[in-house]
Amino acid sequence: MRVVSLVPSLTESVARTVPGALVGATDWCTHPAGLDVARVGGTKNPDVERVLALAPDLVIANEEENRAPDLDALRAGGAEVLVTEVRTVPQAFTELDRVLTACGASARPRWLDEAESAWSAPPCPERRATAVVPVWRRPWMVLGRDTFAGDVLARLGVDHLYASHAERYPKVPVGELREARPDLVVLPDEPYRFTADDGPEAFPGLSCALVDGRSLTWYGPSLAEAPRLLGAALRAARR
Repeated sequence: MRVVSLVPSLTESVARTVPGALVGATDWCTHPAGLDVARVGGTKNPDVERVLALAPDLVIANEEENRAPDLDALRAGGAEVLVTEVRTVPQAFTELDRVLTACGASARPRWLDEAESAWSAPPCPERRATAVVPVWRRPWMVLGRDTFAGDVLARLGVDHLYASHAERYPKVPVGELREARPDLVVLPDEPYRFTADDGPEAFPGLSCALVDGRSLTWYGPSLAEAPRLLGAALRAARR
């Protein structure tokens, strides 16, 4: 089996579960460390010809992270493309099972069982909190409707204020975000790398939680530790 992954979290999942199956991955596929495969460009701009030259048996992609025209071009070039949709935590487990089976996994990996167990009873505070969750600045963009990260936060007792917005990642002026007066401003370190010096200063008087973006947005082995890591960061910001 020769697999090219266009999704960082799926890259990590396959590499951990089916060693040797991956022959290509994007430049953004940073886990596991030291992964020695051909690099095929970004998630939004993969080098289609380079992917096809690797002669993959399967290309794995995601409907949000990858563009339909690129996936169509891969299919037109003869590649089989498996496209995932992951907008909730339970959906992540279902899709991971599907991907790993398609990539030749002989059994369900232990890390996936551990992740599912961790999310069966995640840490949840007695009082739910409201939040805004920026994912970009210049312009400011936040989590909107129907997102995996939004579902992750909801399961940890945090309801983000733009969950019913018409767009999944709406652009919202920072003044409007401040005026919403959320209990928390959740600032992940990806896709935009918010830090203690870049982000919290835009929200004076509001509690800011700097969180690990991989724990918030990746669906793969990191799911096993995500409830603990995110829960601790959210609790610390509310004190």
